[in-house]
Amino acid sequence: MTLINFINFYLVPGVVQGSVYALGAIAVTLVFAIMRYGHFAHGDLATLGAFIALLCTTALGISPYLSLPLAIVAAGIIAVLIDRLFYAHLRSRPKIITTIASFGVALMLRAVIQVFWGVDTTSYARGITRPENWWGIRVKSHELITLAVAVAIVVALQIFLTRHKWGRAMRAVSNNPDLAQLSGVDNNKVIALTWMIVGGLCAASGFFLGLNTELKAIMGWNVLLPTFAAAILGGVGRIEGAIVGGFIVGIVEELSVMIIPSEYKMLSSFAILLLVLLVRPTGIFRGKLL
Repeated sequence: MTLINFINFYLVPGVVQGSVYALGAIAVTLVFAIMRYGHFAHGDLATLGAFIALLCTTALGISPYLSLPLAIVAAGIIAVLIDRLFYAHLRSRPKIITTIASFGVALMLRAVIQVFWGVDTTSYARGITRPENWWGIRVKSHELITLAVAVAIVVALQIFLTRHKWGRAMRAVSNNPDLAQLSGVDNNKVIALTWMIVGGLCAASGFFLGLNTELKAIMGWNVLLPTFAAAILGGVGRIEGAIVGGFIVGIVEELSVMIIPSEYKMLSSFAILLLVLLVRPTGIFRGKLL
């Protein structure tokens, strides 16, 4: 196998898939850093965001890329409503209860998707997209857009967390919620803002997953394990860890098809997750806090 073939058939798809996992892993790590529990409805929230973008595309007759900001806002609002309806009254209870409740929320979201959009596979656009040739490296336009937008979202989020007052408030709550509240930070507003960002990240990851593969009601559940593997590998609670973990998991998944059938490439995510939990449970960046 030549180097160009390796890049075209394994590395490029791995990087694109890794950028999708990175967005989802950042959402996972934000919830854990602020609220201290694992949220297993991420995949189905991402699927809902992807189908909202499809709805905007078909109903308004606009480009899927123009539908993405609308889907991000809608998914952010839905995430805040989910928190108010299902999680807010559990804040004083053990976190495992909220984690279990998130499974129920995932099932509800999936049922809503199946009722409104059915279970058939669909896509944002029909036809075949031909890749562009860059010195022998063949990349499709939507793959470049996926990577570019993912990088832009990550950079914007990092700037927000480090320079904006509400970003610093989120970091304070992540570090010590009681001390942050005593310092004048409104924890409830921080939690609502966190869910707005998490919903937007889920919508973006679901949109780009559907754009690069296909849309189906179960797709969020299928990427839930790789997303959590990416977050844990990088270090839960660390944004940079989620990014690195996402790309590693995405690339390893694509490389694994050299050894195992593509239908079972998710086993590599499971193997990564087990290995990290056994060898270095805190992840690459020893995460816990923003």
